[in-house]
Amino acid sequence: MTAIVSAENLTVAYDDFLALDAVSIDVAPGESFGLVGESGSGKSTLLRAIAGLSPVTGGRIVLDGKPLDVKHRDKAFYRQVQMVFQDPYGSLHPRQTVDRLLQEPLAIHGVQDAERRILRALDEVGLGSSFRFRYSHQLSGGQRQRIAIARALIIEPQIMLLDEPTSALDASVQAEVLNLLEQVRRDRKLTYIMVSHDLGVVTHMCERLAVMKNGKVVERLSSADLVAGRLKEDYTKNLMVASKGFVRAASMA
Repeated sequence: MTAIVSAENLTVAYDDFLALDAVSIDVAPGESFGLVGESGSGKSTLLRAIAGLSPVTGGRIVLDGKPLDVKHRDKAFYRQVQMVFQDPYGSLHPRQTVDRLLQEPLAIHGVQDAERRILRALDEVGLGSSFRFRYSHQLSGGQRQRIAIARALIIEPQIMLLDEPTSALDASVQAEVLNLLEQVRRDRKLTYIMVSHDLGVVTHMCERLAVMKNGKVVERLSSADLVAGRLKEDYTKNLMVASKGFVRAASMA
């Protein structure tokens, strides 16, 4: 497998606390890769370290075969890699219209065809141009997360980092947003790295996953192995039992 994203012995330390302990993962182009584990296991820290939001203190990140400068991400990195955060209520500026929220990344990256891209992005996430001049407080949680997805998509990245993108949404809305993300990945041939505590979501969205505990990867397996119960580690077995939302992937289709 030729990886589009690799973390090699990645370490993140805060004073005497080791949040990531020499973690390594490889993600293939076009793959959806899951990170699961209990709260505090390091899965979101790994995602944020790849995004440049957590300080890397050891190891390296390789993107498209080229090692990244872990101390500094340039604009080219963010043209290629975008992140969707967990909380749609906190990730959108409350005093900016949807139009302004979508204009901002285009202005930062010097993209000229703003009108076409904004209309395409809104259409792609199922909202349409009627939402263009609304404020975030006029939107539901699901609509806000769709705008956050549109904002990430609008500069046409190759890789999306998804930090529990549906956990703050009502159950009735979660499946809609997950299906949207899956459709977008197929249409645009995107690569996903997705953090979730819900094993049902992971089996629905991801081909492979890494199970994390105390800042380390303790097991690597396919979603098919997870659904079939072909698990090696007791921690993974306990995690599956504890995940209240766990259902077979077929039931979420």
